[in-house]
Amino acid sequence: MKALKSSQYDPRPQSAVSHGVGIVGLIGLASWILIARQYGMDGPYSALAACLACAVPMIIWSLLKDKVHLRESTGIDWKNPKPLRETFDISVVKLAGLWATWGLIAVVYCIGRWYWTGQYQFAMEIMEMAAPWLFVLSVPYVLLIDRYFIEPKDGAWHLGQFLMGARSEYEPEQIYHHLRAWTVKGFFLAFMISIVPGGFGDLVRLDFNDIAGNPVAIAHWLIIAMFVVDVQFATAGYLLTMKPLDSHIRTANPYLAGWVAALMCYPPFILMGDDGPLNYHVNTADWAYWFEGHSTLLAIWGGILVFLTAIYAWATVAFGIRFSNLTHRGILTHGPYRWTKHPAYVSKNIFWWLSTMPFLVTSQSFTDFVRNTAIMAIVTGVYYWRAKTEEKHLLSDPAYKDYAEWMDRNGPIPRVINWAKRRIGWWSPEKGRDSEVQPAE
Repeated sequence: MKALKSSQYDPRPQSAVSHGVGIVGLIGLASWILIARQYGMDGPYSALAACLACAVPMIIWSLLKDKVHLRESTGIDWKNPKPLRETFDISVVKLAGLWATWGLIAVVYCIGRWYWTGQYQFAMEIMEMAAPWLFVLSVPYVLLIDRYFIEPKDGAWHLGQFLMGARSEYEPEQIYHHLRAWTVKGFFLAFMISIVPGGFGDLVRLDFNDIAGNPVAIAHWLIIAMFVVDVQFATAGYLLTMKPLDSHIRTANPYLAGWVAALMCYPPFILMGDDGPLNYHVNTADWAYWFEGHSTLLAIWGGILVFLTAIYAWATVAFGIRFSNLTHRGILTHGPYRWTKHPAYVSKNIFWWLSTMPFLVTSQSFTDFVRNTAIMAIVTGVYYWRAKTEEKHLLSDPAYKDYAEWMDRNGPIPRVINWAKRRIGWWSPEKGRDSEVQPAE
């Protein structure tokens, strides 16, 4: 009754994404996986087709049901197109800036050796195949869409003006925003495409007879399935960054600390890898090793890990076509985001603690126990830092400020944290939020 009363008199701010977007995306993805299993299509291109099967229903739902293309935030007025002669010169300058951006990303891909080894080779193959088509199709797209923009002079146009030497006619901040946004897309899209095939192929090849009656194997494959969902939705999000879908990047995180905190979690900068300084797996074994022979405990522990992974995947599904790191593409308040501001970070860190259990080591070394536990705590601290920098970025939007304040009043995890702070005298309601960044859960 108390929760119902709270919801009635303190309504949750509206989410930029509806529940239906994620649901139809899941249906499309599941349908393709079933087709791929039926016909043995477990290759990398089938994995990309799964991304398409996930993305297309979300696009259709977004346009026909949610009508996102009509939102004011797109900056598009579909009812009053400008004559082509008025926007043609703008479009030409914009194309120059856009192509220069793509060229710069291509140069970085060529310089980075890691892009041409291991799983990244598939991503580069896809990029090489797509580049000519993107180049050709960008011309009619920009010429057409600029006619409908209320203000067609975006960051690409300002960069084009800069490159053409029109020093008095461009705004540096517009260029910085444009480059930050495309840096996010260029860096993370290559990574996402590179990891699309792995889990998908494993899932398609899975023989259910091999895991029947084995709680560890069942948990293992359910976790893989959840990661496939996460990767497919995230990849679709990076691919569908565009204003007609209202899924464009409003702002990319302008704070260096935010970039450092995020990039240290991804290759080639990752610090948690086997040779990294934050590797907490030295002489450890996973949960199945420590609970071997205890079938009931294995089933319970495996169920908890599957549940945590499901929350992690749900946090990505909730984005629909808008997922990407280091960006603001609309404020989410639905799904797991009605319980905590950072469901993915919370669930994945609990998952790592419970699956690895760094405080148990096979070497029986006290040094390994201390080191692994301390490093795991540091890794959790890194994600807390990521959450803090993301909030600092998003709080520039009044919509996120409203959501964060609502979450402080109603979210289970923030309320527990705020209660603990009040108990120790760290924080009191009288201080308020103002524009200050509040600690992330």
